[in-house]
Parts: sequence; C-alpha cells; structure tokens
Amino acid sequence: MKPALSAPDAKGDESAGSMSSLRVNYFRMKFLSIAAAGCLAVSTGSLYAQQPNAVNLLKSRSDSVAYAFGASIARDLKRTGMEEINATVLAQAVTDVFAGKETTFNETAERELIMEAITAAREKMDAQLKQEAVAFMESNKAKPGITTTESGLQYEIIRDGTGEKPTLTDTVTVHYKGQLSDGNVFDSSYDRGEPATFTLDRVIKGWQEGIQLMPQGAQYRIYIPYDLGYGERGAGQDIPPYSSLIFDVELISVKKRAEEAPSITDPVEAQAK
Repeated sequence: MKPALSAPDAKGDESAGSMSSLRVNYFRMKFLSIAAAGCLAVSTGSLYAQQPNAVNLLKSRSDSVAYAFGASIARDLKRTGMEEINATVLAQAVTDVFAGKETTFNETAERELIMEAITAAREKMDAQLKQEAVAFMESNKAKPGITTTESGLQYEIIRDGTGEKPTLTDTVTVHYKGQLSDGNVFDSSYDRGEPATFTLDRVIKGWQEGIQLMPQGAQYRIYIPYDLGYGERGAGQDIPPYSSLIFDVELISVKKRAEEAPSITDPVEAQAK
C-alpha cells in the first residue's frame, strides 16, 4: 500500500516533452494490461457469464477475446474521463488497422491527439475533484463540534488527553485510521494490530499540525484539506488527487528529540519491513 502519512514528493515535474511521452505510453500500457486480464478471464471461463446482447456476437474463442479487449478498453476510456468518445469511429479505426488500410492520421499525429485528449480529460476530472473536496470541507466545518484552524484544518475531540502536546521535532506513537470523504478506508494501524511510531516533521502537513494540537492520551478526528495532504497529485491508487483525508487518531506517547527514538519516517513503510 502507498504510505498514507509520508510527505508528498518534493521533486519537480518532468519536462513537457517527457511527460507527453509518459502519458501516452502509460495510457497504452493501461489498455494492454486490462485487456490482458480480460483474456485471462476467457481462459478460466468467467467471461462466459455473458449478457444477452453479447450471445449472438460470440461464435468462437477468438470472438470472446475480441469482445474482452473491446470491453476493457471502453471501461478504461470511461475511467479516464473520455466517456463521450465516439464508439462508432473508434470501432472503424480498429477495423481499418486490421484490414491493413491507411489510417486517417499518422502515428505522430495519433500520439498528439491522444495526449491532448488525456490532458483535457484529466483537467476536467481534476476540476470536479477539487470542487467536491472544497465543498466537503465547507460543509463539514458547519457541523457541531468541529473546530477549523487558520490553515483550513478541521478537527473534533473524541476524547481529551492530560499529557503534554508534541512539537514538530518530537517522535510520536499513535493508533490511527485513515479514510477518504466517501468513507473508503485506505490505511489503519488498528487493522495491523499495533500502533505506529514516527517523527512528526516527516509526515504530511495536516498530520504535523493536527497532532501538535493533541495532548498525550487524546483521541481526535482530524479532517485534512487536500492542500495539507497529497494535493493535486494524490498518492498511488488509494488516494486520488485533491482528496480530503479523515483520520481518527489516538496519541499514545510523545518522545522528545533528546530521547533515543527509532529512525522511522513513515509508519506504513515501517510495517512493511
């Protein structure tokens, strides 16, 4: 699983040319990997749980493989935000290539068109995700018991503590559960059966701020806006771009920097070792 607490990568983006190539290659490889999974399903027989409108089309194993490729590519196009693509024209292009006909565009032009479409779809999806994230935080702050800080971080006190509050240079031990605003859990020390220990200045900004508000022994629910979490990039498959993050956190112990502390930079990475 992608580390849920580590700070976002500070490296800059690739050059525009490199990114164009990477996006096109990624898109093609995504098609192939999903389509390959579809073919595997054919070999195990799972694809033969067909819908009625497909029965008359599939006369052979080859037909089933072709259908699997088409369905997988179509689903991936929809997931990428290009559900409005003209399926008839797409099918005609496939027919032309298999028939050995000259295509309307050369491969360079095709790559440019694909990259432009991917970029436009990504921008549209990002705008929607950002709007939803802002709306969630705005709605949430009006709920009873929610406190909003100057940075936009929100929290509610589930159980207060009596111990000292950590500083940015301290090492803390916590139990936590992280979820998205839709309720999907992406990480949990509870599920692993043991708390996580890490240095506070090496995690995302929302954790840095939120945990410093907590006295030892407290349990808070912390709502982190996207700009204090993983921003416009997200994190792996589990945390999409512009995600608002919700963490239930129990602060078990605090160790000052002068005390010997483990050199753990991310609790999830530590659990994987």
